[in-house]
Amino acid sequence: MGAPPGYRPSAWVHLLHQLPRADFQLRPVPSGFAPQEQEYQQALLLVVALAGLGLGLSLIFIAVYLIRFCCCRPPEPPGAKSPPPGGGCVTWSCIAALLVGCAGIGIGFYGNSETSDGVSQLSSALLHANHTLTAIDHLVLEMVERLGEAVRTELTTLEEVLAQRTELVAATRGARRQAEAVAQQLQGLAFWRGVPLSPLQVAEDVSFVEEYRWLAYVLLLLLELLVCLFTLLGLAKQSKWLVIVMTVMSLLVLVLSWGSMGLEAATAVGLSDFCSSPDTYILNLTREETGLGSDILSYYFLCNQAVSNPFQQRLTLSQRALANIHSQLQGLEREAVPQFPSAQKPLLSLEETLNVTEGNFHQLVALLHCRGLHKDYGAALRGLCEDALEGLLFLLLFSLLSAGALATALCSLPRAWALFPPRNPSASCSGSHLSEPFLHARLEPVPHLRSFPSCRRRPH
Repeated sequence: MGAPPGYRPSAWVHLLHQLPRADFQLRPVPSGFAPQEQEYQQALLLVVALAGLGLGLSLIFIAVYLIRFCCCRPPEPPGAKSPPPGGGCVTWSCIAALLVGCAGIGIGFYGNSETSDGVSQLSSALLHANHTLTAIDHLVLEMVERLGEAVRTELTTLEEVLAQRTELVAATRGARRQAEAVAQQLQGLAFWRGVPLSPLQVAEDVSFVEEYRWLAYVLLLLLELLVCLFTLLGLAKQSKWLVIVMTVMSLLVLVLSWGSMGLEAATAVGLSDFCSSPDTYILNLTREETGLGSDILSYYFLCNQAVSNPFQQRLTLSQRALANIHSQLQGLEREAVPQFPSAQKPLLSLEETLNVTEGNFHQLVALLHCRGLHKDYGAALRGLCEDALEGLLFLLLFSLLSAGALATALCSLPRAWALFPPRNPSASCSGSHLSEPFLHARLEPVPHLRSFPSCRRRPH
């Protein structure tokens, strides 16, 4: 099969297409794109289920870690006031995890932009193809109407004017038959008229889905950015309330990250199967949806020398008929006008109609060539299989980094919580910050400062 211009399956497509696939019974499934088959659907759902398994394992690990941290800590010795050792390590591990998550947000924004660009290119190609098909229908309709009007008015008038000359009436009727034949041939060129599948509707559906997908990802990215910023703020201010809120938000974003990871992975795998050999699936699907013949669809989707133009015979017959009409009108003008001056006006009108029809016909021939629609097909594949697929992989990396960073942060926050100083109403007048764990986790307070109270109550 002929490849669309400028499109070749990328290395990512080949790599993802080679990954093994299995159904729910772990039986191998062919990697050919077949979304209508149950086994292939199960293979994609199994990819989503792997992300769900990752989420479950992450939550179990976090829960076990938190239970062990809360219930298996050795008791603190009586009167101990200094924070436990290792506070700086815990704090910086939490901050490093959040910074990795923030770096993943930048990757997520880039991936979301790439995916959106690819889908926009797909929509633009569909809209351009719809414009081409609409222009073909419009030109065919205009030419048929012009020729029909000429048959009903100018040619009928010529027959009445030239009724005294039998040979001239015969030539006029010959032009009438040629015009009717051209109109009949042209009607068969509007191959997309009445087809239920509209590229415009497909483009609108794609844009509708992409708008909500883009909005969902932007909200997820902003939510994770808020988690990073407010968690860092909570650690800096040593605010337990901020840490509680951010812990809840981190769990929510963790679940969303694993869920989006499963959807992205399944979509990327399915898209790679489609992009590895798109022609066969597109041909079969379009034939089912439109009812058009394989010769027409193969000509426009493949556009190679092995497939001839299915409209070539109609175009050739129409061109010959238009040339015959033109020569017959010239003969009538030479023979009839000197004897019948009233025939000049309908003849001039017919010449004008014929010139306009021939101009539209040449434009129609150019539109019916496979180059234009095949170029749109290639642009659609490049947008979907290059930009959109690359964006999906970046979004997959973003989800993976987010899940890992959030899981690490959730395990680090309880240890950071233990390092927060207890709230003391009199602490505001002490003016001392020696107990702050993030600056003095390993320092002992100065001995002579311990013997003095931090503040005294003033007598009323």
